[in-house]
Amino acid sequence: MKKLTFSRELRLLAPIQFKAVFEQPLRASTPELTILARHNNLDIPRLGLTVAKKHLKRAHDRNRIKRIVRESFRLKQHELPSADFVFVAKGGIGKLDNATLFAMLEKLWARHIRLAKKPQA
Repeated sequence: MKKLTFSRELRLLAPIQFKAVFEQPLRASTPELTILARHNNLDIPRLGLTVAKKHLKRAHDRNRIKRIVRESFRLKQHELPSADFVFVAKGGIGKLDNATLFAMLEKLWARHIRLAKKPQA
């Protein structure tokens, strides 16, 4: 049985790790959110979260979004390619309910899985 934990090794923690993803990302986005990805050589996917106060003023709203993204990533981690992913929240994300946000994330993860299977030029 596969472990579905979200351990420390699955997180992007240092600013340099985020910067590497922002330099040459593969993008999958909707008007409310973007998931950037960049291949890593670790054989595991890792996740970093950015939810700015500019888009969600209250901490409990930012925490709700991050909790849903972490849960979605945790459940998909064994299907995802070995890459560093950065979730970026945009304006309007606070208006989405949990089910809608989860469905959007499912579509974006599927897009990243397809992008990883394409040969890079």
